[in-house]
Amino acid sequence: MRKTYLLLLAGLFAATASIAQTNITPAEAGVTYGKAINAEQAIEMADLHQKLQSDTIYTGKVEGKVVEVCKKKGCFMKLERASGEPVMVKFTDYAFFMPQNIVGKTVVVEGVAKVNETSVERLKHFAEDAGKSKAEIAKITAPKKDIVIVADGVVVVK
Repeated sequence: MRKTYLLLLAGLFAATASIAQTNITPAEAGVTYGKAINAEQAIEMADLHQKLQSDTIYTGKVEGKVVEVCKKKGCFMKLERASGEPVMVKFTDYAFFMPQNIVGKTVVVEGVAKVNETSVERLKHFAEDAGKSKAEIAKITAPKKDIVIVADGVVVVK
């Protein structure tokens, strides 16, 4: 009898966790994720690139267009630069997730940006989570040095 209750309790926790992950507020102008922030004093992606040429870290707000989001549970997103290349945005301690409909929206993220080297293993993990094909994942053979933002909060601008 005790085993039955424990199994029932474990099932209840598992169901609650899976429902919580899929219950993300759809992206609309004004919606925030993580820490409540506003769009005031945000810099553009081009300005971020310039700041990181002279400084090793930028702490503040950055505005950009979302071009990709993790397809598994929204655990990362990518913002577009003027060159078309994406910049990875992760979330502090995986404290919040992004909805799938955020792609194409303009957002402001607040957090810490720096140039970081990402390992081949991690790049392949991100590609898998983004739904890339096995052929695309197999092409990842070298680490990548690039801007990475770790955000505490995100607000949808438009």
